[in-house]
Amino acid sequence: MRVFRGHIPPSAQGPQGCALTIGNFDGVHRGHQAMLALLNNEAKHRGLRSCVMTFEPHPRDWFAQQAGKPELAPLRIATLRDKLQELERCGVDDVVLMRFDRRLASQTPQDFIEQVLVQQLNARYVLVGDDFRFGAKRAGDYAMLDNAGNALGFDVARMLSYEVHGMRVSSSAVREALSEGAMERAAALLGRPYSISGHVVHGRKLGRDLGFRTLNLRFPSHRPAAQGIFVVRVHGLGAQPLPGVASLGVRPTIEDAGRVLLEVHCLDWPADVAIEGGYARILQVDLMHKLHDERKYESLDALRAGIEQDVVDAKAYWKI
Repeated sequence: MRVFRGHIPPSAQGPQGCALTIGNFDGVHRGHQAMLALLNNEAKHRGLRSCVMTFEPHPRDWFAQQAGKPELAPLRIATLRDKLQELERCGVDDVVLMRFDRRLASQTPQDFIEQVLVQQLNARYVLVGDDFRFGAKRAGDYAMLDNAGNALGFDVARMLSYEVHGMRVSSSAVREALSEGAMERAAALLGRPYSISGHVVHGRKLGRDLGFRTLNLRFPSHRPAAQGIFVVRVHGLGAQPLPGVASLGVRPTIEDAGRVLLEVHCLDWPADVAIEGGYARILQVDLMHKLHDERKYESLDALRAGIEQDVVDAKAYWKI
């Protein structure tokens, strides 16, 4: 999968153009997956490359910052790294990552169609969701896009809502499940366990002092959809995934500085991995079950006792 920022250079465009879909794709849930399968099928039959246009930051995140109200930003499901990884797993040929800024926010729907879809991307087929809006003040809709397609020579299609067990699948539904700690419901909406991946980074080594060595991954958003203490499954330290327990949040007992970390303690450390061998590795951590919300302990001794109980509860979950 190729990733471009802003546009696809003419030298990289296929002679026939692309089949395109547009959206934030936070979480790449089962509704997204169904849309991407349809996109890939249309691209194959038309002899086009399949292409996803997505945005960073999330448009609602940008508007919240501009309004000085960060609390209005959506809870973030996935990091950019995880979103791109899932898009690749879905078989997409190209991703165009658009920086959402004042220029893009103020672009009229007609300019977006002509300058971005036609001139920059050479879109020949455009697939959107049933609630798709675009352009300044969200003035553009499916009907406008369809009329423009007739005039400018590209086909437009709309995909209706996708349901699983009677639930409408959406990023909002995934966020709700994660914020409630309903990891099984989130997994049903995502089609896989909810996971976070990234490079292991150095921390303050406090976990080692407390007797519980941790592997730390940064979560770039200050508003993760999931927070708390979780039973986890860790990929990337050996041939088999390892059971563990993890904290995802701001560590209120230690600093509560607003920086979000995923701190992972493996219940069994691989014999062939040195103590410092986890650093710089890329891990994938599946959050399987929520134990409880983050707690602010009165002392480090109380924190140690709390972690000990979390380890006991995680071992009970894994029956080890």
